[in-house]
Amino acid sequence: MRLTASLAVLAIAMALAAPSLALAQPEAAAPAKKRSFAAACAKAAFAKNNPKTCARYAKKKKQQQPAQEETKQPEQPSRLDLTPEQQAVAIIPGIPDARFWADSEADFVKALPAQPGPWLSLSTGGGDGAFGAGLLNGWSESGKRPAFSVVLGVSTGALMAPYAFIGPSQDPGLKRAYTEYNAGDIFEDVKTPESLVDTWPLGRLIAKEVTPELLAQVADAHKQGRRLFVVTTNLDASRGTVWNMGAIAAKGDEAALKLFRNILRASTAIPGLFPPVLIDVEANGKPAQEMHADGGLAGQVFVAPEVMLNSSSTTKLPATELYVIANNRLSPEFQMAERQLIFVLGRSIAMGVQAMLRVNLDRAYAAARKSGIPFYLSYPALATDQQGKGVFDSEFMKGLFEQGVTRGKTGTPFVEDVGEVLRNTAQPK
Repeated sequence: MRLTASLAVLAIAMALAAPSLALAQPEAAAPAKKRSFAAACAKAAFAKNNPKTCARYAKKKKQQQPAQEETKQPEQPSRLDLTPEQQAVAIIPGIPDARFWADSEADFVKALPAQPGPWLSLSTGGGDGAFGAGLLNGWSESGKRPAFSVVLGVSTGALMAPYAFIGPSQDPGLKRAYTEYNAGDIFEDVKTPESLVDTWPLGRLIAKEVTPELLAQVADAHKQGRRLFVVTTNLDASRGTVWNMGAIAAKGDEAALKLFRNILRASTAIPGLFPPVLIDVEANGKPAQEMHADGGLAGQVFVAPEVMLNSSSTTKLPATELYVIANNRLSPEFQMAERQLIFVLGRSIAMGVQAMLRVNLDRAYAAARKSGIPFYLSYPALATDQQGKGVFDSEFMKGLFEQGVTRGKTGTPFVEDVGEVLRNTAQPK
């Protein structure tokens, strides 16, 4: 059956940060049951993690309200208008070099460090980012982890990127982010006018982790000539946006801190599943708002603008080495698909995400070879039966983190013959 373009985009989008969505239900074979939020909210742990949902059950009077009120949606949120003409001149007030279009070769090259050095690119992958977090920790322990001149992150890779950019001193924070939190720290199971769940807990978590001190460390590294780039998707313009996080951090005020946090949240905002994030901009002196979502819509991993990776490009990547951590399995695996929408959609999405990631890796590898620079790839080599029990399964993530640590400590945490890897991973195990 042929999917429409819009449905295909939505399907891919819903898996960019959580490719294991099809496993979100605890027992695949169990018949679907109607949820009783009243009963669930009676449990302290659920009520703590879902305060918005459980607020309506806090009083007996609210418990007795008609069922239709339980599912009543809040009013459609408003936003400041933005015209195509305004988008063309929109800026972040006070930070002229805060961002550029992800498809602009000239702006990308202009934003790069004056001196070439090793680059690190971190892919999408949701909770599977625990692998990359573990690998970076183990790599630090080996004593062989370089100081990267450029760090690039998309989706869960964007959340990892500030820690990786600052260096091994932030390894404890990287470990904490992927081993001490669970789904309740990411989203609340309540619909919004823009999404199936609400990610206010993720906003709270980002605010807790991205402190003024961390911002200052990013700013210091930026002033030393290094660069931290995070990708979001501008849904109004239908274009990827690369944010120069060091330039934002260097501004150093409360507005910069808020913007830094909002960008990280936007880069993981899976359209349809998570709500998008509005970014305040200014166009010809008039305030406006852009709508940003998951950076993985344009690609599962970002190394450079697409035009620079094309086979016809003559531009060389100005890096001495290119390291890529793919926070997702690359090989297709057999699993019986249940005859339920969530499972059929989830399996279909996972297949599309893997295919897109392999293509993105192949193009980056080809560009590196053409540029004459070494290309190193690491990814979780998981068996078919190694699956989480749901989105952001904390126990599964801890195991994945330890696998990454073990890999990072070895003498060869990365593979060099990426072509051979992609030939093998395209086939089922």
